[in-house]
Amino acid sequence: MKERKSECMTTPPPTALHPPLKAAPQVAFHRTELTVILGLYGRMVAAGEWRDYGISSLREVAVFSVFRRTAENPIYRIEKRPKLRNKQGLYAVIGMDGQVLKRGHDLKTVLRVLERKLIRAVE
Repeated sequence: MKERKSECMTTPPPTALHPPLKAAPQVAFHRTELTVILGLYGRMVAAGEWRDYGISSLREVAVFSVFRRTAENPIYRIEKRPKLRNKQGLYAVIGMDGQVLKRGHDLKTVLRVLERKLIRAVE
């Protein structure tokens, strides 16, 4: 009678207890989106309205924060949320108090709410 090899002897032992963890994908602004946002930012800086900005790339949202002064809370946040693409819109402009000022699918259209701040009456 021939001896059978046990199956545990023929399978190679596992090299690691757990598979390597992959970094969670982050949401980020594309170059074309940043071009539009930074164009508005430049106009607002030239008008003396804005002074600083910050960009955050998180797991579910990318945020472009606008500051009047460096040490303050942001006066506006421009957010990109891919999960809302088919519902309320991919982009949103949020005010200092957390109120959504404009939401939509087209970035240029959403940013128009901020461009109104540039229009001033000339005396």
